[in-house]
Amino acid sequence: MRKDHRSECVINLTVEMFGDQWSLLVIRDIIFMNRRHFREILTKSVEGIASNILADRLQRLVEQGIIVKSQDESHKQKAIYSLTERGIDLLPLLMEMVAWGHKCLPGSRLRGLAQTLEEGGPKVRAKFMSQLRETHLPRSGTKNQIRSQRKFTRTSAMQKVQAAYETKLGTRSRH
Repeated sequence: MRKDHRSECVINLTVEMFGDQWSLLVIRDIIFMNRRHFREILTKSVEGIASNILADRLQRLVEQGIIVKSQDESHKQKAIYSLTERGIDLLPLLMEMVAWGHKCLPGSRLRGLAQTLEEGGPKVRAKFMSQLRETHLPRSGTKNQIRSQRKFTRTSAMQKVQAAYETKLGTRSRH
């Protein structure tokens, strides 16, 4: 991680952390699409990121404490990427970017996502962040079982947001 900064301005420090278009798009795919494996992010990204760039950005995000890389229990040769609390805290920033883009970039195809986020307001954001914590952060066994059972009994904020995101991009994504 970079130690010498152009300035101590919080906006500058944040821009320097992400530094390029790909980092935020990787985080977007992890948050909104629950893409957590290298191959998923690589092949299903609408923008078509190159494998060497993806590997570099994932490594940077791990070094910055935005995501963690761990062994996937279901497949010993795969790594799984999970958000940290610091990564989950990026959700409000991404939601504000969606709202701004909806308002100021009329050609955007993600109208459904902006509308879902706008209609749900702070309540949807809070629920979505809570569900990201359930999915990405380590938990105890008993709470995990109870949460998993609740997850399937109602439509979650995460499902609503992901469905709104997929609606417009589904036809363009590469599989």
